Amino acid sequence: MGKGFFISKTLTIAGVIVGAGAVATIIALSVVYSQEKAKNQEVKPTNGGTSPPTTTQVTPWDPWDHYRLPDSLSPVSYNITLWPRLEASRSTGLYIFTGRSAVVFECKKPTDLILIHSNKLNLTLINGHHARLTGLDGATPPNIKDSWLQPVTQFLVIQLDGRLQAGNRYELYSDFTGELADDLGGFYRSEYFVGEIKKVVATTQMQPTHARKAFPCFDEPAMKAVFHMTLLHPHGTVALANALANGMNLNADVTQTSFQATPIMSTYLLAFVVSEFDFIRSPEGEKVLIRIWARKQAIEEGQGDYALEKTGPILEFFEKYYTTDYPLNKSDQIALPDFSAGAMENWGLITYRETALLFNNASSSNADKEWIATVISHELAHMWFGNLVTMRWWNDLWLNEGFATYVSYLGANSAEPTWNYTDLIVMKEVYKVMSVDALASSHPLSTKEQDIMQPAQISELFDSITYSKALTSYRISPQTYLNTFKYGNTVYQDLWNHLQTVRSPSIHNICSPFVIMNRWILQMGFPLVSIDTTNGHITQNHFLLDPESVVDRPSEFQYEWIVPIKWIKSGTEQTPFWLKSKTGMDTHPPLKMIGSDWVLANTKVSGFFRVNYDTANWERLLTQLSTNHEVIPVINRAQIVDDAFNLARAKTVSTKLALRTTLYLQKEREYMPWEMADRNLGYFFLMFDRSEVYGPMRAYLRKQVMPLFNHFQAITANWTKIPDNHLDQYTQVRAISLACSSGVPVCEALMTSWFQAWMKTPEKNPIHPNLRQTVYCGALAAGGVEEWNFAWKMYKEAPIASEAEKLMYGLTCTREPWLIQRYLTYCLDPEKIRKQDATFTMVYIAGNVVGQSLVWDFVRANWNYIYNDYGSGSFSFGRLIEGITRRFSSEFELKQLQQFIKENSDQGLGSASQAVEQALERTKANIKWVAENKADVFQWFTDNSKLI
Repeated sequence: MGKGFFISKTLTIAGVIVGAGAVATIIALSVVYSQEKAKNQEVKPTNGGTSPPTTTQVTPWDPWDHYRLPDSLSPVSYNITLWPRLEASRSTGLYIFTGRSAVVFECKKPTDLILIHSNKLNLTLINGHHARLTGLDGATPPNIKDSWLQPVTQFLVIQLDGRLQAGNRYELYSDFTGELADDLGGFYRSEYFVGEIKKVVATTQMQPTHARKAFPCFDEPAMKAVFHMTLLHPHGTVALANALANGMNLNADVTQTSFQATPIMSTYLLAFVVSEFDFIRSPEGEKVLIRIWARKQAIEEGQGDYALEKTGPILEFFEKYYTTDYPLNKSDQIALPDFSAGAMENWGLITYRETALLFNNASSSNADKEWIATVISHELAHMWFGNLVTMRWWNDLWLNEGFATYVSYLGANSAEPTWNYTDLIVMKEVYKVMSVDALASSHPLSTKEQDIMQPAQISELFDSITYSKALTSYRISPQTYLNTFKYGNTVYQDLWNHLQTVRSPSIHNICSPFVIMNRWILQMGFPLVSIDTTNGHITQNHFLLDPESVVDRPSEFQYEWIVPIKWIKSGTEQTPFWLKSKTGMDTHPPLKMIGSDWVLANTKVSGFFRVNYDTANWERLLTQLSTNHEVIPVINRAQIVDDAFNLARAKTVSTKLALRTTLYLQKEREYMPWEMADRNLGYFFLMFDRSEVYGPMRAYLRKQVMPLFNHFQAITANWTKIPDNHLDQYTQVRAISLACSSGVPVCEALMTSWFQAWMKTPEKNPIHPNLRQTVYCGALAAGGVEEWNFAWKMYKEAPIASEAEKLMYGLTCTREPWLIQRYLTYCLDPEKIRKQDATFTMVYIAGNVVGQSLVWDFVRANWNYIYNDYGSGSFSFGRLIEGITRRFSSEFELKQLQQFIKENSDQGLGSASQAVEQALERTKANIKWVAENKADVFQWFTDNSKLI
């Protein structure tokens, strides 16, 4: 599933195991371990690795109090008919759907109990029970003795007066009614307007545990089956499902559309939609039917054209990459007005947010186009890796998401080869997720099955570690892996078995892939590699942003990794080698330097680790940056900045040394070093924008960015053109953003004049799409209620979702507290802010120094409503907590956070539990860091902000 951020990393050693920024040894990250560890059932765990802190476990007594299905029954096929009502009931005001389902299952072990998932469904009683059981092929079924719903574990429980027999097949039939709610999960409704007329879409989001809200089912990834779907829907609407329609009957009241049988697949990949949408399609006669579906206006305006243009080539790329044909005969992709994630890889019917599929040349930016290409590529990659072959249980979700994240860059790069998109993997994925994995509250990629049981725990897994710190090597022989396990389920060891078959001699001489990879997969975190160029010594240790934090998660590997070291000496590549232990002091004589020679390790950031050097080598690197920075590869210039700032936060190097890595930026014109400097200085602004440090800090940034601002003003003919190069377009945006936020007068005047010109002619926006988000934010920060009201009106009338998203962000930048408070109230009104956007908006407001305390107060005051109405298992809950608390750096804020946790201890924090734990750790670290560094930082910025 696409979430809005995907990640992949790299770990190459002499080109042996990886390829182009991918990992043969590591990685992709995600941050997800759940605090509540329910050992609800004996399930075979993933062996080895990091164990969670010891807690007291209570084992449920009855089978229906476990969260996992027993292994006694296995589904074969479903026959499902659903009828969504697209008009609210006059008596109740509710939107509902009715349905019937017949699931054929095989008995694997004799049992007198049927457990099948059902959540928020009103089941019609049949002869006094919630379902009807029949035998197939001559099998005689026992009678139903009792049946009931178990809401906590979301089961329909059926007790029998005799045993089902192993090897026999049976059919369980049920009738039911459910609410077609606007909760973005299961079978739900999305709404939009055509003029003044409200239109309703019935659509789905089953991942991870919401298929049970649509019909009773065995709702676990390994419970694969064939699905036969029939949808009843109003005349004038169209019905879609995973497979092609194979029949349509027009009745007096409704249209009945039936669909071809699906391949054998997991419940979380099911999708069906009823709408008035239109589509564009691939030419007749092509091997795979490709259709792009969206609101009729969007299709008429050509907003689906770019997606259609790129889907075919990306599919062809993956067919060659996997050496396996696309498994289906069609690929529908549909843009939904309301959708919780970025996109979802439903087999044959991929669902998207409108921002992830629709593009308009007149109003969409370069970043919008990149996002669309990446998300399409990510979801199409899943058609093989995730759908054809699926993880057995959610603890190995990273198998799906990490690989899809990595190859999404390859697919997008094949569709847009001039972008050199794979160069951005490190920027977009590796360094972003390192900040999470450097916490003592992080978690391994793969955990034990029994540690991930409850739906909220599963939802927590959809984080940056899962998407970014996953195995991403394209030397894993995906074709043999896919062919061996197609239409089946796997655990991560199956992947390593296939990696074994292609490992290179250099790895063979070190150890097996199992030995290498288990250290990266089964223990959290990553190493800090320290190199002393005075004697060639090299060591490793577990890197933590707060070195005083307590790591209470033991690891059988003692937080030691087998690390591939690629390095350069004064600009020249050297022979790579492996760092195999942290005990003692390893020596690699070539690392010993004399004279002005310098060492730079982890070239092209091919490994998932940070690097520290002796003081003399740091000084030589800084000298190289100040004299001729282009000798150092651009990715490594970004690396030097990011490593230094993170090492400073960990008290490994001085904060002044980290700040000195930004001095050379007056000469830098490339995107990646500026992006890393902006991210890291952004932390300083979060910590100090409410203190006396803010003035000289802002003045220093203004001084450093002026040459970059002037450069782009010159090459764009005073901002009348846009650079041709993909990354240069990003650098132009960064130059304007930093110049305006740091108070460059001409920049502020420029943004205000552009916005005022738009206010005079609302029908013609003169601001280039690439610059709109930055300009909207700056203009609304400088303006007042008139500008804000205008932007709100334009937001509500925006013809494409990507434009609405830019305005949604810009509206959070106002400096008027009362306007921020108004906007916050809008966040809990779905008529004003869609539920899918509510948490994003609140996080954006928290990024505004004026809004941060307001949104924190608002969330605490409305937590019960947010928790219950927006869903405790929502994917965005963790993001909300992380975004609101990232500025916390005082004892007062720490106490508030602790009180918030205490006040909500009874109901719990749902999928935000892990994020809250990390927020506590970060806040404590921030408090210490500010206390220890504030005086030095103030003096350094004061000394270095003076114009020469």
